[in-house]
This record gives sequence, C-alpha cells and structure tokens, in this order.
Amino acid sequence: MTKADLVEQVADAIGPRVTKRECGLAVDTFLDAVKDALARGDRIELRGFGTFKVRNRKARAARNPRTGEAVEVPARDVPVFKPSIQLRNRVDRAAGVSGMKSR
Repeated sequence: MTKADLVEQVADAIGPRVTKRECGLAVDTFLDAVKDALARGDRIELRGFGTFKVRNRKARAARNPRTGEAVEVPARDVPVFKPSIQLRNRVDRAAGVSGMKSR
C-alpha cells in the first residue's frame, strides 16, 4: 500500500464530505507529527495499533563484505515500531486465511 492508496482509503471511508486533497493533507500532517515526535525522542503510542519510539544502537565493529576490512560502525538513534497484540493477532489471522507463511 502506498501513501496515495492510504489517502484513497481514508477519502472513501469519510465519504463525499471531504476531498482527497484534504485527506492527503490529514495523512501528511499525521506523518509529520510522528516524524517530529520521533526526532525529539518522544514515544508515540497508538492503542490497538502499536508504539513508535527511538532506540539507541551502540557502536560496533563490522566487516566490509567486499574487502574483509574491519570497520567501526558508530552509535546512532534509530526509529522502531512495536506492534500491539491486537495488530499482531489480526495479521496472524489474515496470514492464516490467505495462506501466507509466518517467519
């Protein structure tokens, strides 16, 4: 699903009262709010969906696969998403119905 598909689905759910352009603005505003909160290091909890947060990855030693040379990877902050139990169960049920294999 692309962002355009998401905007389309939101517009269909709301109906003719709101234009696709306004739905696109709402989706963009939501995504910008998530990005801004994560950039500040805030945690975002959407009940029944999941939690977005920032986790610090420690510095580590790695290897360049082409040369085999040791490379130091610096510490950095990365965004992470932890799905809620409800979302995990819904995906698991949908995967069972569609025949998708679990990892």
